[in-house]
Amino acid sequence: MGIRIVIVDDQAMVRAGLRMVVDSAPDMEVVGEAADGREAIAVARRTRPDIVLMDITMPRLDGPSATRELLEDPAPPKVITLTTFDTDENLYTALRAGSSGFLLKVSPPEQLIEAIRVVHAGDALLDPAVTGRVIATFAAAPDPRPSPRLAELTPRELEVLRMLARGITNAEIARELFVGEATVKTHVARVLMKLGLRDRAQAVVFAYESGVVRPGAVAG
Repeated sequence: MGIRIVIVDDQAMVRAGLRMVVDSAPDMEVVGEAADGREAIAVARRTRPDIVLMDITMPRLDGPSATRELLEDPAPPKVITLTTFDTDENLYTALRAGSSGFLLKVSPPEQLIEAIRVVHAGDALLDPAVTGRVIATFAAAPDPRPSPRLAELTPRELEVLRMLARGITNAEIARELFVGEATVKTHVARVLMKLGLRDRAQAVVFAYESGVVRPGAVAG
């Protein structure tokens, strides 16, 4: 069975373009479309997609609010936020709402296809160019509050959490730590389990809000 996708955007031409790209992939199918967040929730609950491509700014209900509501369902889809560079505050809101990643609307078709596959496989899509802009908004946030859950992490797991906050891949982490990717996957899984986090995107939020890393201390 292919990856089931719902496309959410208030512009019909954008939805049509996204549908053309998705339909070109043999392992994917568009099972629904929506023009606003409220409609997105109804369509997603009816069609049960694996992935929702979610616009940020829409009438009736915006993307982050719709994402938050969808993820409260018993078996929620994963959400990829569609964005441009001029909505940094909303990107931060989408990340906190539970989005598994961000994708620029101007991204090439092959990047959209790869993004869907990455998120469907259980990873988070944190494009460094976008993540850097989101991370910058943490600088204006209140002082971080250390979480008692951090005490459950080993020194190596804490190091991995800091790397996750940079939005780098398992392969990049493996090179920096001089270990295999399988070992990195094990560390990441343990970090997420111990901290009660859903995916890498949520690990980024946790790392900054708990003070594990600070905005000025991370390379782009």
